[in-house]
Amino acid sequence: MPRTVLITGGAGFIGSHLGDDLLAAGHRVRVLDCLSPQVHPDGKRPAYLDRDVELLVGDVRDRDAVRRSLDGVDAVYHFAAMVGVGQSMYQVADYTGVNDLGTAVLLEALAERPVENLVVASSMSVYGEGLYRAVDGGLVPGRERGREQLAQAHWELRDADGGALAPVATPEFKQPSLASIYALGKYVQERQALLIGGAYGIPTVALRFFNVYGTRQALSNPYTGVLAIFAARLLNGKPPMIFEDGRQMRDFVHVKDVARACRLAMERPAAAGEVLNIGSGQAIAIRDLADRLAAVMGRDDIAPEVTQRYRVGDIRHCFADIGKARAVLGFAPKVRLEDGLEELADWLSGQIAVDRVEQAARELAARGLTV
Repeated sequence: MPRTVLITGGAGFIGSHLGDDLLAAGHRVRVLDCLSPQVHPDGKRPAYLDRDVELLVGDVRDRDAVRRSLDGVDAVYHFAAMVGVGQSMYQVADYTGVNDLGTAVLLEALAERPVENLVVASSMSVYGEGLYRAVDGGLVPGRERGREQLAQAHWELRDADGGALAPVATPEFKQPSLASIYALGKYVQERQALLIGGAYGIPTVALRFFNVYGTRQALSNPYTGVLAIFAARLLNGKPPMIFEDGRQMRDFVHVKDVARACRLAMERPAAAGEVLNIGSGQAIAIRDLADRLAAVMGRDDIAPEVTQRYRVGDIRHCFADIGKARAVLGFAPKVRLEDGLEELADWLSGQIAVDRVEQAARELAARGLTV
């Protein structure tokens, strides 16, 4: 049955793709978005947002705007958030206001007017370090690396006896380790939503997104996803900047796969009350990813700059175990990384990016947030 669905933050990267997916499935889509200058520099409705999407411009912290946006709505996707680990460590009030308070305002409104479904966007950042296998074969949670270790460029995690720890796919049962204000806020968002959803009978799902990539990502935002940051550098003839030694492992999932997972979270009753990883289930080293992006963009003459520096709040390895999402949602990624990168390169050929990466790096260094 067609529903009227609200997506907070829905004029952005993931939200707009979700809007397309929901429209194709026959639903009506409304978006509440403040059109933040960091994401939408011109402050206008983005051209990529489908004309059938109803856009309400407003801040998720504005109680009146939130209540208006909920009028006649059957289901809500809460995506409105400030994004970025590094920036969150010095714009603490802004991140806490948008991510924590904004979620609270939305949930107060939903307590007054419950909906049929609520899906909240969380993040793999809540895990901190991922899960590891010790020398004896046992599974152990990764622990935060100390500054002394990092200052010596000893990047890999080891046990108390100096034994090597091997990264493995991280499942939802791995306890959170909140290494940044952004990670803390995302964990608060998912717990707030699940608590209020349970109290007011709203079926609620928290989706922990891993590294989402694809078209429409904000190329001029130096705190967005790493692939978009690399692309902005390459478009300007500059080398991607890579922290540590570039061998840190991540999981990159295509935005269309993420949008489909979000729709399934609304459609599958068994998902209510669950926290689910949404990723590709595959790991790749950041240095390898940079090389592959440069190749598909025709800029393999530009080698990445491996800085051998560390940002406070960064982790070494984390990639997704998606077994639970397969079982609960029937979710399986469809877009191969090579195909997704080709699509991204085609889109990038028509884009202009203002490269602010070096400015962001200077801001972090000035605050002592790089080692």
